[in-house]
Amino acid sequence: MAKPAQYFRAGAGALIVNDQGHVLVIERADIAGAWQLPQGGLEDAEEPLDAAYREIAEETGIEKADLAFVRSCSELLAYELPPEARRKKTGRGQVLYWFLFQFVGDPARALVATHESRGSQWMPFSRVLGGVTSFRKPMYARLAQEFGDHLQSGKI
Repeated sequence: MAKPAQYFRAGAGALIVNDQGHVLVIERADIAGAWQLPQGGLEDAEEPLDAAYREIAEETGIEKADLAFVRSCSELLAYELPPEARRKKTGRGQVLYWFLFQFVGDPARALVATHESRGSQWMPFSRVLGGVTSFRKPMYARLAQEFGDHLQSGKI
């Protein structure tokens, strides 16, 4: 079935928090210095939480056993890509289900590069929010409101 000319791709994203209250961010493989939370599109018939686990593994190498699911965001969040960044695969932007996880695995395993990222690192969410691309800032600000209590202490 052909996709409509103007569509928002359905996706899932993840906030992975360590015991210091920092979040794991990835450096995009295609854009050096561009850091973001793990996220990506849903595959056909894939459930959003399953997509989040898949995207985490693809972008960070972290497996489901290294994560404790905490809760989902109370609403879907969207961003619109600038016209020059739109592609057939991404459409006009993404509408994402967001999930909060506590990292319970070996911290050294969380800082690896994969085929989808140059690497990852733990950082305070305020630093993530300050450095994310402009079209994602409103969505990340909403995530800070939604999950802020978990981003301060690391206690979930």
